[in-house]
Amino acid sequence: MTSFANLSAWAWLIQFFIIVVALLVANLIRCNVPLFRRSLLPSALLAGLLILCLKPFGFFASMVDKSSMEIVTYHALGLGFVAMALKNKKIKSATTTIKVVETGAVTASTYILQGLVGLLVTVPIFLLGKKLFYASGLLLPMGYGQGPGQALNFGVTFASWANDQGLVFHGADFGLSIAATGFIVGSLVGVIYMNILRRRGKLKIREKAESERYTLADYESEGEIPHSESIDKLTVQLCLVLLVYAMVFLLMYGVQQLDLGNFGVKTLKPLVWGFNFLWGTLLGVLVRWLIGRLRKRNLMQREYINNHYLDRIAGTCFDIMIVAGTAAIDFNNLRGLWLPLILTCTIGAVVTFFYVLRCCRKLYPDYEYEGFFSMFGMLTGTASNGMILLREIDPRFETPAANNLVLQTIPALAFGFPVLLLMGFAPQSLTNTLITMGIMVAALILFGLFIFRKTKKH
Repeated sequence: MTSFANLSAWAWLIQFFIIVVALLVANLIRCNVPLFRRSLLPSALLAGLLILCLKPFGFFASMVDKSSMEIVTYHALGLGFVAMALKNKKIKSATTTIKVVETGAVTASTYILQGLVGLLVTVPIFLLGKKLFYASGLLLPMGYGQGPGQALNFGVTFASWANDQGLVFHGADFGLSIAATGFIVGSLVGVIYMNILRRRGKLKIREKAESERYTLADYESEGEIPHSESIDKLTVQLCLVLLVYAMVFLLMYGVQQLDLGNFGVKTLKPLVWGFNFLWGTLLGVLVRWLIGRLRKRNLMQREYINNHYLDRIAGTCFDIMIVAGTAAIDFNNLRGLWLPLILTCTIGAVVTFFYVLRCCRKLYPDYEYEGFFSMFGMLTGTASNGMILLREIDPRFETPAANNLVLQTIPALAFGFPVLLLMGFAPQSLTNTLITMGIMVAALILFGLFIFRKTKKH
C-alpha cells in the first residue's frame, strides 16, 4: 500500500512547487521593481535565476533536483511545441509570402552563423591543447536560437559523444548556460539599443492602446464544443496535447527498437530522442489536419480545437521550461568551461546583433526596427522575447513584423532541417567538425545571395 507520508510520493510535486513559487515571486519582483520591469527580462528567467542563486545554500541544495529539472525542461519543450502545432492557423496577415520565406531564411542563416561562430571559438581552444569538446560551439545556436529545451537535448547528446572519445564535457550545463545568457542578451541589449534609438529620434513609437478589447472570436470559433459539459473544454485540449505527445513517444521508441547498425546507435537514435519537439510539431500538424478532414466530411460535428486554450497551454509549458532549464544549471560542472562559454556567448551576441540588423535593413525598409527587435529577441531567446520587445514600439502590431515572426516557422524549419542533421555528424570526430564548418560557410553564402539579392522597386 502506498504511503503518502513518504517523501518519495511527493518528490516530483516538490520540484513543481519550487518552480511555481519561484515564478510567483519573480513576477512580483518584476512588477514592483522598476529596474527589472524596464529590463523586459521574462519573469520565467528571473524565477530560474532566483533558484540558481539559492541553490548553493544547504536547504535549497537538497530541495532542487538537477535531474528532475532537466526532465521537466525536456518534456515542457515537447508539449509546448505540440500545443502550438495543434492550433488552427487563422492569421490575419498583412505580410506577403516572399517576406515570410525571407524571414525564415534569416532565421535559418542566423542559426548557421551562430554555429560557425561557436566552432570558431571552441575548435581553436581544443587545438591549443585544452580539454574542451571541439564541437561544443554548435550549442550556441541551440541555446541562443532555440532556447533551453534544445540546448539541453543536444547538450546531453554531445556529452555522450564526448565521453565516447575520452573527453569529459558537461554539455547540458554548457548549453543551458548559453540559453540563459541568450535571454539576458536579448532583453538587455534590446532595451539598451531601443533607448539609444529613442534618444536619437530614430524610433517611431506607435500609440499604445489604453486597454485590450477582446471579442468572443478571440476565445472560440464557430461550432466549438461547450466550455463545460460532460468534459471541460480545457480538459479536451490537454487530452489532445498529451495524445499527440504519446504518439511522439511511440514514434521515438519504435525507432529505438529498430536494428540500424552502428550508424543508428551512434548517430540516428540519439538524434531521434533529441528531436522530440520536431516530431511533436509534425504529428501535431498531422492530427490537426485529420480533424479538419473529418470536419469537412461531416464525420465530426463539433470543433474540438480551441486556439485560446492551446496558447495558454503552450505559454505555461514554455514558462516552466525556462524556469526548470535555468534552475538545472550546475556551476560546478562549468569549471574549465568559463573561458569558452564567455567567448562563445559574447562573440555570438555581437555577430547576431549586427547580422540581424543588416538583414532587417535590407528586407524591411518600411519597418526596419520593428523587424529587428522581433527577430533579435527571438534569435537570442524565444519568440515570446521577440514579441515582448516588439510590443514596446508596436503595441498594436500595426506592422507585418509580428506576422512575419509567427509565419516564418515553417520555411525556417525547411531551410534549417538539413543543418540540424549536421548536429549528429559534426561531433563524431574533429574531421567531421571541420567538414561541417565548410558546409556552413557554403550554406551561409547561399543564404546571403538570397537575402541580399537585388529586387525591383515598385
